[in-house]
Amino acid sequence: MRASLPATLLLSSLLAACAIKGDIPPSKHISQKGALKVHPGLLGQPVPPELQAEVRPATNAAARPADAPGSVAPAADPLSVRNVHFELDSTAIGADYDSVLQAHARHLAANPALRVRIEGHADERGPSDYNRRLGQKRADNVRQALIGHGAPESRIAIRSLGESQPRQRGHDEGSWSENRRAELVYDRQDKPGH
Repeated sequence: MRASLPATLLLSSLLAACAIKGDIPPSKHISQKGALKVHPGLLGQPVPPELQAEVRPATNAAARPADAPGSVAPAADPLSVRNVHFELDSTAIGADYDSVLQAHARHLAANPALRVRIEGHADERGPSDYNRRLGQKRADNVRQALIGHGAPESRIAIRSLGESQPRQRGHDEGSWSENRRAELVYDRQDKPGH
């Protein structure tokens, strides 16, 4: 079978570009010996301290106001932060919530009488079945993050409320972004740390 001339030219150009080493410095983050390894946090497993590096969110958190959804203001008490906000149609937890979730996980591990329910929410856009599944996945991702930070799995429940309990009523991005959340609800009435 004979390849077409444009495909042959493209392939030879790509091979030539790959062969040129040029001024591209090797990166310690790219090179790896042996089989491909997966970060334990991606598998919902505890992350060893040597792999816990400071990770900055992809978006510029410094440019966002502290009270904007998707950003976490540096709180004197990270346990006071009870909502994890999400981007539209996303279930990914922003890296700026890591310290908050670590604090909640430590608190749950240290207080055997505490239980937490994570309620997943979505904004009003989209069909209700989709919003329910989205809320469920958001709650489950927060649950897995807590477990990954050492919280006891048996004391964390999840449920999805979809768009049924908005935090802010409104039909604008400000309201919608406030409603895209997973909320940590402790079963005991006293506040964490008391």
